[in-house]
Amino acid sequence: MRLNAKQIMQAAGGQWIVEPIDASEVLTSITLDSRDVTEGALYVAIQGERSDGHDFVKSALSQGARAALITDPLPASCLTFARELGAAIIQVPSTPHAVADIAAEWRNHIQAKVIAITGSVGKTTTKNLTRDVLASKLKVCATRGNQNNELGGPLTLLACEPDDEALVMEMGMDGAGQIRDLCRMARPDWGVITNVGESHIEMLGSREAIANAKAELLEELPQGTGAAFLNSGDEYSPYLAQHARLDVRGISVCAYGELAGEPRFECSRQTWAEDVELDAEGRPHFTACFKGFRAHVPGEPTLFDMEPDIERASVTLALRGEHNVANALAAAAVGRAMGVSPDDIARALSGSVPEAGRQEILRAAGGFTVINDAYNASPDSMRASLAMLDAMDVRGHRVAVLGDMGELGSFSDACHEGVGEAVAASQTDRLICVGPSSRLIAKGAVASGMDEGKVTCVDTIALALEELEGTLFEQDVVLVKASNFMGLARLAEGLAS
Repeated sequence: MRLNAKQIMQAAGGQWIVEPIDASEVLTSITLDSRDVTEGALYVAIQGERSDGHDFVKSALSQGARAALITDPLPASCLTFARELGAAIIQVPSTPHAVADIAAEWRNHIQAKVIAITGSVGKTTTKNLTRDVLASKLKVCATRGNQNNELGGPLTLLACEPDDEALVMEMGMDGAGQIRDLCRMARPDWGVITNVGESHIEMLGSREAIANAKAELLEELPQGTGAAFLNSGDEYSPYLAQHARLDVRGISVCAYGELAGEPRFECSRQTWAEDVELDAEGRPHFTACFKGFRAHVPGEPTLFDMEPDIERASVTLALRGEHNVANALAAAAVGRAMGVSPDDIARALSGSVPEAGRQEILRAAGGFTVINDAYNASPDSMRASLAMLDAMDVRGHRVAVLGDMGELGSFSDACHEGVGEAVAASQTDRLICVGPSSRLIAKGAVASGMDEGKVTCVDTIALALEELEGTLFEQDVVLVKASNFMGLARLAEGLAS
């Protein structure tokens, strides 16, 4: 961010409570946490559940903040301190809304191509892969972690530097209209939708409603210049393309994810995988294929004389599970459209590693392996993780420790039982279910033929650790997965230590 206090006040619709000594002084960063203040920052006071940011305005100013955004009155001593420093205090009706308004103003000052990514499953992984692919050749800014909501989105945009060439922004939602709001702030040039699954079905009621909410990204792409990247392996992609009227609005479409052939929707470019194989630890190796990104120049030599428009590169992922091939292909398609070469794309994909809590491999002192995949969970991602566990070359036993999944509403029982059916159909040797809803995972597994003696239900992490203590041996592999609110990352760490 490079905006002065006057620009910030005007963009946020605020008023001076303390006018700065120099309203043209440029502020170079924004933070909601007074502990993260750097010299020249804008500090934003947010009212949280546990603390009120207004209590830390003076601390933020003392650490170098040159302006503070507030909604509530401040003590006279704090205002006096701001005047002494020559700093600005700006009052607005809502600081979260003001942050979004300031981000929308900053969007006018950056040159980066904004690439927005959403989807029910895999959006954070796809965002990271896309970031790494583009960063191999370009100056890139990207969403940190999964800061993809109404505050995280604006903060991501405000972190973009004027000379960044690409901004990769993850967009999350749990209700209709939220992605549209993020898009109207960030004005993405390109949009990627990983899939339409059952996440957030509690709020939206059906997969079609979820698809409509995801399609808001495509509907907001600029007419004639926008580009959409759709997963040809997802059954809702044709619906998304039609619903957003991509062909009528002149939005170019790239299909990714399936073998070459006729995709189920009109597209000008394709990216797909051939010869997919998994190694002993479930890491995919494949040939990434690109069609339509480069026209063949007559007389130019090519290794593929029969297919001059197809480019190929060999990829080995550090991520585990065949489901990550589609995520990697989405990133590859975006990279190729941005001019990154197939070989550079392959190198970047191979070097991209998972974040903590997402397929994180922990080696326990007892010789067994823990897969910490406890950051989040949905029925689709549960099945994908079980498939990953199946694909690994496990010399000992496969143990799945699964917890509750959230945001499923009236579909929760059926979704949990469905995961249990997937467990029974997998090569899992033992199932530990943690939490009240996960008992239905156990029910579904037993009903589908899993030996009841291999299934245990517990209510707490402590009881799960007790149940597993002394029963895991060298070469066993333990998958730990649940929605983040269950806190099963602590269980994974406990097992590993």
